[in-house]
Amino acid sequence: MTEQKKMAKIVYEALDEKKGYDIKLIDISEITMIADYFVIASGDSTTQIQAMINNVEEHMHKNGYAVKRVEGNKNSTWVLMDFGDVIVHIFDKEDRLFYDLERIWADGKVLQADSL
Repeated sequence: MTEQKKMAKIVYEALDEKKGYDIKLIDISEITMIADYFVIASGDSTTQIQAMINNVEEHMHKNGYAVKRVEGNKNSTWVLMDFGDVIVHIFDKEDRLFYDLERIWADGKVLQADSL
């Protein structure tokens, strides 16, 4: 398993642990240089989104990965976490539908979690 896949798997599991839903893993390595993977998930409230963020940070830190940058705050309905090779997007339902990153990055490969 590549380092990037390991990172994406850790993120996926951390989001799933906090009941994030509609979690999508998109391999964007062949279409852009900004990252190898996007991990996109939804939460039902800013409280849940914050719990998901904290869990991702904690799990990544335990595995030796530091977040480079976070966009958004505890009241945000869209938070971006940049781990370099893996970028995490956590949305509430309405913002996820509005921004529709899956459509924008449709040239990427959607992966199943069990393929990581």
